Amino acid sequence: MTVCQMLSSSMEDYLEAIYHIISEKGAARAKDISKRLKVGASSVTGALKALKKRGMVNYAPYDVITLTSRGEAAALDVIRCHEVLRDFMIKVLAVDEVDADAAACRMEHSITKKILERFIQFAEFVEVCPRGGAKWIAGFGYRCDHDSSLDNCESCISQCLKGVQMRKKQQEEKIMTPVSLKSLKKGQRAKVVKVRTTGSAAASKRIVEMGVTPGSLVEVERIAPLGDPIDVRIRGYHLSLRKDEIENIDVELI
Repeated sequence: MTVCQMLSSSMEDYLEAIYHIISEKGAARAKDISKRLKVGASSVTGALKALKKRGMVNYAPYDVITLTSRGEAAALDVIRCHEVLRDFMIKVLAVDEVDADAAACRMEHSITKKILERFIQFAEFVEVCPRGGAKWIAGFGYRCDHDSSLDNCESCISQCLKGVQMRKKQQEEKIMTPVSLKSLKKGQRAKVVKVRTTGSAAASKRIVEMGVTPGSLVEVERIAPLGDPIDVRIRGYHLSLRKDEIENIDVELI
């Protein structure tokens, strides 16, 4: 059971809202939470008292609200559930972004970690499969709109095989040499090949816990002006990593 699954869906919504407000404004106040969740001041006060009792927030009347380490972990758990489900519906099922976001809001409170991981694994399979990713969505989406003629299936398979043969030829002509994650540019995607456990034990443990393991897909989302830190997305997590952390992660571009 994940941390967030020990809370009610309402409490999860409060934690998620507090996390986003702090990320956007640097601090959260009761009126910000009330405005974001469209609830009354008394409801916010009651929720904050309940979350404080559970060790999730630091709260005192008329003071700024912050998350404890336990509260932040629970908030990130909920946010990851939401984003994985939303992205799956958009990228794999070709659902409209607004509808996908609304559905994810409802589903994020009840899905188990085991099932969530299956969503992630299937989404990654779609992205790396020769007939997956952008080509699949552009051609069919979540279903085939063409008739049931086997001629269409034969044509589809033929195109797939040509793509595989081309990729195989390219790999044979140029041996793929792993590079450090820090060498990637914004928007580039790669597969993790190796994670060296040099550096601090805490940093290495954090990287592994966030899913940075061999075979995982990683995408560079943002690079700070001075090149440090670098924000990446991997297995539904948004991570901000320092240069000394990512230089120990070897990847292959995909």
